[in-house]
Amino acid sequence: LRERVLQKLVDQLRALLRASPGHNLRVMFPMIATLEEVRRSKALLAEARQEVLAAGFPVADNIQVGIMVEIPAAAQMADLFAKEVDFFSIGTNDLTQYTMAAERTSEKMAYLADPCHPAVVRQIKRVIEEGHKAGIWIGVCGEMAGDPEAAPVLLGLGLDEFSMAAPSIPHLKAILREWSYGNAKKLAEAVINLENGAAVREYVRNFRP
Repeated sequence: LRERVLQKLVDQLRALLRASPGHNLRVMFPMIATLEEVRRSKALLAEARQEVLAAGFPVADNIQVGIMVEIPAAAQMADLFAKEVDFFSIGTNDLTQYTMAAERTSEKMAYLADPCHPAVVRQIKRVIEEGHKAGIWIGVCGEMAGDPEAAPVLLGLGLDEFSMAAPSIPHLKAILREWSYGNAKKLAEAVINLENGAAVREYVRNFRP
């Protein structure tokens, strides 16, 4: 089974590389928990690149490699992972679920599955800070990026890229235009010391610079 999975991954990497000429390719590996996993993934990408070139096909020069930060282990070791990749994309749905031990599809656990909980926000803060120290860019995908009460917090934490469903973009752009970076930074610095997600959301709604 493991070999079949690896072969499928290599096949997908070859397809990406074959389509890469003339484009800025970004390859992102999900569910990374250890440094060994990201190094092995990069090695498979390098092998696929050599195979594509050997077959006589060109490959783009500009290829960025990143990981999804969606497991607390990766968030806690962000300083080490940042030395291995070109970018982070924080998967807030899974990061929240695993941080709070709360299955997000469970109605009984829904009260815990709030990405605005300070335990989650603190991990996001760490990922962004360590990524920026290493000179890489940081994005967020998942429901949090399109959440009107969470977006100002992400802005204040220094997030570089918001990824969300297209229908959410106009509304979020309008909300973020109302925030200066300075005010958003003050907001983010305050909410990490609150007790729970509900308190964070209330603070955002009532924030006055």
